[in-house]
Amino acid sequence: MTTNLTETISKKLFVAILMVTFGAEILLYLNRYSYLASTLYDALMVSSFFVGLKLHRHLQPQTIDQRPKRRLMLQFTGGFLIFFLGSYVVNIYSSYTFDDFSMNYEQYVEDYTLTQTSGDYGIEDEAQPTPLWTLIDQVDTIGADIYTDSLAGLEEVWRLSYMILILIVCKKIFSRRWETGRRDIFVMLALFWTSIFFGVDHTLDTVEPWPVKIGAIVTFANMGFLFGIILLWTRNLWVTVLIHSFYDITATLSWYYFDYAVELFGLLVMIIHIIMFSWDKSRQRQLKQQETVDVVAITKEL
Repeated sequence: MTTNLTETISKKLFVAILMVTFGAEILLYLNRYSYLASTLYDALMVSSFFVGLKLHRHLQPQTIDQRPKRRLMLQFTGGFLIFFLGSYVVNIYSSYTFDDFSMNYEQYVEDYTLTQTSGDYGIEDEAQPTPLWTLIDQVDTIGADIYTDSLAGLEEVWRLSYMILILIVCKKIFSRRWETGRRDIFVMLALFWTSIFFGVDHTLDTVEPWPVKIGAIVTFANMGFLFGIILLWTRNLWVTVLIHSFYDITATLSWYYFDYAVELFGLLVMIIHIIMFSWDKSRQRQLKQQETVDVVAITKEL
């Protein structure tokens, strides 16, 4: 896989990779000062989709159309369950290890939820909002959150871009070790650093005390590590993007709108995964039995 990831790329694609990685870092930092930077960051995430179309083949030579849909579905359900269960462990660890971060984050969620349910619909306080206006306002708010969470999935294009850059640097600096074929350590190094960057990036747009910042970095770095593991396991960029997006969407719905949305979606995914996995194993056994019968029949004829 390291050979595919470090294949020769064009100058245009290399510039695009630099824009996706370093451009995202700069815009995230500027988010704390400017709404324009936030808009530009969203635009960068949208444009990274087209960069991902080019980079996907470096991760997996085969195209998605050449792979069974059943296998892709199993990768999605399996990957989502890995992150769903892993994130629970990370959250429990952070809640006991980083009290300042945990309390700060809970307060943030409470404050945001209050703003969404306070009944401020942009009209005079004396006037009561009509049911239609309330519905429109709620749909508008949820739609904006879902849009933001959908774009968050494209952060996996950012991750893959960073991994390619790190591997290219390692290939140049440690050329002798690279030529021996012992390259797994470089993949793990790229996974480690992209996870750290993922954690740091989640603190760039806010100014927080260091105890809170350290807790955020460690928490989100662990979650980034899970996404990286899923990316390397599936060797499919778009499956990982979908897992990231769906988890963020259900987490937002769970925090602000519908209790236990993550848990309910996770339960649904688990049921689908078990059914598809069982059916796949049953089909494989049937094929093996049929092959055995065919071999016996051919042997008798001989």
